Amino acid sequence: MHPPQVRIPATYMRGGTSKGVFFRLADLPEAARVPGPARDALWLRVVGSPDPYGKQIDGMGNGTSSTSKAVLVSSSTRPDHDVDYLFGQVAIDQAVVDWSGNCGNLSAAVGPFAIAQGLIDPTRVPHDGLCTVRIWQANIGKTIVAHVPMSDGAVQETGDFELDGVTFPAAEIALEFMEPADDGEGAMFPTGNLVDRLDVPGLGTFNATLINAGIPTVFVNAQEIGLTGVELQAQINDDSGRLAAFEAIRTAGALAMGLIQYASEAGARQHTPKVAYVAPAQSYIASSGKNVAAGEIDLCVRALSMGKLHHAMMGTCAVAIGTAAAVPGTLVNLAAGGGAREAVRFGHPSGTLRVGAKARFANGVWTVTKALMSRSARVLMEGMVRV
Repeated sequence: MHPPQVRIPATYMRGGTSKGVFFRLADLPEAARVPGPARDALWLRVVGSPDPYGKQIDGMGNGTSSTSKAVLVSSSTRPDHDVDYLFGQVAIDQAVVDWSGNCGNLSAAVGPFAIAQGLIDPTRVPHDGLCTVRIWQANIGKTIVAHVPMSDGAVQETGDFELDGVTFPAAEIALEFMEPADDGEGAMFPTGNLVDRLDVPGLGTFNATLINAGIPTVFVNAQEIGLTGVELQAQINDDSGRLAAFEAIRTAGALAMGLIQYASEAGARQHTPKVAYVAPAQSYIASSGKNVAAGEIDLCVRALSMGKLHHAMMGTCAVAIGTAAAVPGTLVNLAAGGGAREAVRFGHPSGTLRVGAKARFANGVWTVTKALMSRSARVLMEGMVRV
């Protein structure tokens, strides 16, 4: 006799340029309310992984890193926070859920979800205007403040805010990533250097900025690795040799940052670190056909997520870009023209994005107080997901 499917309340949401399945902690089966194999198995089955076909046809995923995601939200027991937010990045062709980092794009959907689910003190939710939602990002132990627009007592989802990488406009949600760098002296730059010489076995030695802000990220120069900085997805993702080279760079960076002890561990930690490459501003045609002029951006950035070039830019990597750009001498800062700056607009495969960061140098250490960017989010479907 075959058991029936389990029905779990869930909401399918877009946040930024990502999509994911959102759950309330209290709605999960009891075994999945705590970290461990049961929760991992649930995440995998919900999105349809592992799938050797790479399509996730039998789940809610869409066969890309941007859509193979699930989120857990609960009321926060921490002072001065409204909700706790836990993110799981699900591998597509492997039975792996990576809990090592945040999703900056889906962070934009956490506030709207929490409000709609009644997880915010009603006295703090305005009938109209902006609702400030204080989020504890449990994966990395950081605070995110979301400013969610309200209209007539409900979350406003429609609007005229346009985000490259998302087809339709929506309401703007401003996000503040508070003290996004790792804690501890020198932790924002784990090696203590703004630029390292990174030895990548089989490829050579490259300049690299290794930063832990928003998400651990390895930045390299496009020119040094034989690229221009204006590539679109197919130019990278259809080249297995190029993807293998990026994974080698990512692995070398993870070792240098102390995120793994052995190169063999990188495969089980696909979500972090990210690897990105930068180049000076130049004109190109985005994947939508939109012309991006060199004069409207400060630099070009391309980033890989879960082994593939991202179609736009991960939100957490955008935080890393903004933070690194604010520190004179990093590869990101130099690609943007150098000097002190508190914001950059960069070109990515789908268009452009502006991100700000406030960094300061004191007692020989760089710190960043917060990074800022705007995203949008909306509910795509709500009800029961079956597994």
